[in-house]
Amino acid sequence: MNIHEYQAKSILKEFGVSVPFGVVIDKVEDAINAAKQITEKTGLETWAVKAQIHAGGRGKGGGVKIAKNYNEVKEYANQILGMQLITHQTGPEGKKVNKILIEQSIYYPGPSKIKEFYMSVLLNRQTGRNIIMYSTEGGMDIETVAANTPHLIFKEEIDPKVGIQAFQTRKIAFNLGLSGNAFKDMTKFVTSLYNAYVQTDSSMFEINPVFITSDDKVFAADAKVNLDDNALYRHKNYEAMRDLSEEDPYELEAKENDLSLVKLDGNVGCMVNGAGLAMATMDIIKLSGGEPANFLDVGGGANAKTVEAGFRIILKDPNVKAILLNIFGGIVRCDRVATGVVEAYKKIGTINIPVIVRLQGTNAEEGKEIIDNSGLKVHSAITLQEAADLVKQVV
Repeated sequence: MNIHEYQAKSILKEFGVSVPFGVVIDKVEDAINAAKQITEKTGLETWAVKAQIHAGGRGKGGGVKIAKNYNEVKEYANQILGMQLITHQTGPEGKKVNKILIEQSIYYPGPSKIKEFYMSVLLNRQTGRNIIMYSTEGGMDIETVAANTPHLIFKEEIDPKVGIQAFQTRKIAFNLGLSGNAFKDMTKFVTSLYNAYVQTDSSMFEINPVFITSDDKVFAADAKVNLDDNALYRHKNYEAMRDLSEEDPYELEAKENDLSLVKLDGNVGCMVNGAGLAMATMDIIKLSGGEPANFLDVGGGANAKTVEAGFRIILKDPNVKAILLNIFGGIVRCDRVATGVVEAYKKIGTINIPVIVRLQGTNAEEGKEIIDNSGLKVHSAITLQEAADLVKQVV
């Protein structure tokens, strides 16, 4: 589950990670009062005005501004609130900004030069250990750094039996070229960040940039946190942070019907029971000259209700030109699935695009017979090749 920057920072603060002081607003008229609160708290009179959407690259899209007086705070808040912010992660349609974060600017003068680093905590699936990935090249897309200067990316694996050790935090601070107070603060920062990652059951923490101010203080200037959906039952307070307006409506409807859906950009809708079968189905569609429009898993107990919900969700996508229903009858018999397809088809009414049903497993022949004798405009198949040939004909 993705959350907003201001929410991520509130979690980090709980675990002792230093974050800039900020106030979230959703009305332009509250902007100046928010800025005054920040000044009273910090003594600083410059502010960052930041759009809150689930996407990176906000600054390049005009969603982050530095205000030097109260008039600019209000001006930038007026510009950003309600805008359709387009970044490299939103796609051309962009996302509407419903909230902004006004926070203390950490670009203030001092005796030292400011520094920006990249840092993330995530799971290394190959080793089964958590890993801290970090770089001196903060503020940039880590993909670009990895492609152009891979020697500037460092990795520190953490043994889950003992957790993060002091020598590892010192090694990270040393590799970032720090000394003095900045070195000490960075070791504390890394320890707190790792502990926050573990104790919140997150799948990723990304801080870009980790900011060293001109007086050697360490801040998480930006924060992206992805919480593990499977662990939200242990963190009800975090589950309440979900912003449904930021999530795909197709995926939300699927979740309400206990379906697993990932929306894609193709022209063939696919409905399957099992993640592995879904991957194979998408391969079939690609090999047949089509493009998968979604990843939709109805689970092991496919029935009339789940199949109907799957059909309704797929049919809402105007790009879909055909639907491939690919079911393996292991837990559930194919004849029951076929009966469910016929019932769902009749409840939905007219379906104006080709539907291909491929059944394999227990009672596959009986299932095919039910489909063929239903009188519905449904193409049936048993083998993968038959399904592929039918997709090729209709796409």
